[in-house]
Amino acid sequence: MNALLSKVIDAHGGIERWEHYTKVEASIVSGGGLFALKGLPQDSEPRRMTVWLHEQRASVRPFGAPDQRTMFTPDRIAIEKLDGALVAERHAPRDSFAGHQMNTPWDALHRAYFNGAALWTYLTTPFLLAINGVRVEEMEPWREGTETWSVLRAYFPGSIETHCLVQDFFFGADFLLRRHDYALTIAGGFAAAQLTSDYTEAGGIRLPTKRRAYARAPDRQPIEDVLLVSIDIGNVNFE
Repeated sequence: MNALLSKVIDAHGGIERWEHYTKVEASIVSGGGLFALKGLPQDSEPRRMTVWLHEQRASVRPFGAPDQRTMFTPDRIAIEKLDGALVAERHAPRDSFAGHQMNTPWDALHRAYFNGAALWTYLTTPFLLAINGVRVEEMEPWREGTETWSVLRAYFPGSIETHCLVQDFFFGADFLLRRHDYALTIAGGFAAAQLTSDYTEAGGIRLPTKRRAYARAPDRQPIEDVLLVSIDIGNVNFE
């Protein structure tokens, strides 16, 4: 394993503890301007997110109605009743974003896919960087105010549904995640810089509870007047 990644994983709880768990549940509150651009303004009600740690699978409830949830896997997105009855589904969901730009409207299944892929990525970071098929390399350090952050660039295989194939992860002197850069390929590939803060610990795993994704300027600085997505995470439980 890459030496920096090993220190990062240890700082977030360690690989042995991570492998002991199978899934994580957390309450999430989402916001930001992206959803209004997509014609689906996000309310501020908390939802319960479930992410499986060792397979790419996720679900959020309620979704669209009090008795509905989503079920996300790489090859299928579905909206279901809580008893499992099917409401709507789409196979090969990434294909449905072909030609999309920043302001292309989404339907409910587009939104469900984005939720599943994004929250799976966030709630498995940084451990997903050690998955077979993911390649990482250490980049030049990033100067942030008075701090110097280490940077890992991750190259993801096409079999993993995430924002894009190449993403950058920034870590402080304590090896905890401070920032996550990516391009959202399902929305025209716009560049984003997501700042992470307010760490909590659950079951020995450390993770940030505050995520703020901003448009990213050509000089790699976040444009803090353009908040695309906000996520607040609470009541985290690893099983």
